[in-house]
Amino acid sequence: MHVPDGFINAPASAVTGVVAAGALAVSLRGARRELDERTAPLAGLVAAFIFAVQMLNFPVAAGTSGHLLGGALAAILVGPYTGVLCVSVVLLMQGVLFADGGLTALGVNITDMAIVTTVVSYAVFRALLAVLPRKRRSVTIASFVAALVSVPAAAVAFTLMYTIGGTTDVAIGKVATAMIGVHVLIGIGEAVITALTVGAVIAVRPDLVHGARGLQQRLKLRVNGTLVDAPAPPRSNALAREVPPSAPVAARTSRRTLWISGLVASLVLAGFVSFYASADPDGLEKIAHDQGIDKKTEQHAAADSPLADYGVKDVSNARLSGGLAGVIGVGVTVVAGSAVFWAVRRRRGADVSPVNTGV
Repeated sequence: MHVPDGFINAPASAVTGVVAAGALAVSLRGARRELDERTAPLAGLVAAFIFAVQMLNFPVAAGTSGHLLGGALAAILVGPYTGVLCVSVVLLMQGVLFADGGLTALGVNITDMAIVTTVVSYAVFRALLAVLPRKRRSVTIASFVAALVSVPAAAVAFTLMYTIGGTTDVAIGKVATAMIGVHVLIGIGEAVITALTVGAVIAVRPDLVHGARGLQQRLKLRVNGTLVDAPAPPRSNALAREVPPSAPVAARTSRRTLWISGLVASLVLAGFVSFYASADPDGLEKIAHDQGIDKKTEQHAAADSPLADYGVKDVSNARLSGGLAGVIGVGVTVVAGSAVFWAVRRRRGADVSPVNTGV
């Protein structure tokens, strides 16, 4: 789904750049409400994990592969505003360092892969949680459906943008049919990865999952071998202010352990598992070639980057070159993402300081 330079003309690219810039400004403000000292480190990790998993192309049809987009995963784990920022950080790192996704098309890619996927998936996710039982399993189910829907939604968005600003004269109906068809299949992979990841995090730290906030966690007691709900203790007004009714049970894993485990998993995926990813072109690449969309593709401005095409320049061993590039990418993304989210979190602290509140 990474759109290269030359697919969309300059006026349309400029408009999407303005849209992307506006959405990022709104997301920076919204992320202040979503991030705190517990979730800011997780947001940087989510960005690095998305970068790593995007290197794992999986086959979806004859000669076609797909990879995670990540909007749904980020929105559910750290919130929709922070989710837009997470995916945007990944796209920026990919475009600048790895020549993946055009620089003039950065606004197109952020609009399509960060904004559309996040907004659509989170809307579907919240709608499903409104009708499903208030249980952890419901969060996982809603995550699966939301991620599944988000990928063809991004395909539709790209088709609309290409209809307005495409640089070649092709039959839009055929493009739309091909894009939506293959990205429904890719959406299944996206849904599986998203549901498994959300389910894994919610199993050990439900308090850190943005989409799981507000779920009632009742203490269980074993009575004669049977688990039953413990009676709610009397609550004074002071206690009620200190402990919200939906406070989660004690976490099974510390934040530090979760962060380190997530970083190690990201490094292993990008540095080792990525070597075994499908070498087939992804959905957009395949359709662009088949339909003639790629006739005016331009050379990437960062084509001479030492990390272009996810390999380290002058390292002849393909496995070592790709692995090193993946590890570097994860490291740079987690540092850049963490810096952004800690800055946002610090800004939130300034906004609620005594000087600003008048206390």
